[in-house]
Amino acid sequence: MTTPIAPNPDFASIVQAAVLSMPAAQFLGFDFGALAPGEAEIVQPYRPELTQHNGFFQGGVLGMLADFAGGSAAGTMLPIGWVNMTVDYTVKILAPAKGDKVIARGRVVKAGATTTVAAADVFAVSGEAERLCATALVTMRNIDLNKP
Repeated sequence: MTTPIAPNPDFASIVQAAVLSMPAAQFLGFDFGALAPGEAEIVQPYRPELTQHNGFFQGGVLGMLADFAGGSAAGTMLPIGWVNMTVDYTVKILAPAKGDKVIARGRVVKAGATTTVAAADVFAVSGEAERLCATALVTMRNIDLNKP
């Protein structure tokens, strides 16, 4: 399998700035762990206001993190002057998410001209141990801001 080449050499700073400026991202308080062409890792520290009973991360939070990770991975493959927006995502919660943090790892499945499909796996992390707690398929619409 060949490593994808990002059409925008400044993809990392563009994706980080775009995502971290979103009010929803600011509310969650996550940061990027890594960004590479076609890949994105988001690290969400534990915060009580993101949990449900007994300290488990709430399912909607896992879905948001999967969406951000998949969308960010897709964003790394956009040309200069393009943005993307979520069209659809499906999340399957596989296990309760409890830990010091949650890590969502997104990857591009198929980058297209108008849509990009990505996948994301979400892991609950306690110390050094990771537990897969959710997986998602994310579809993004690519929009050329250079067109009127």
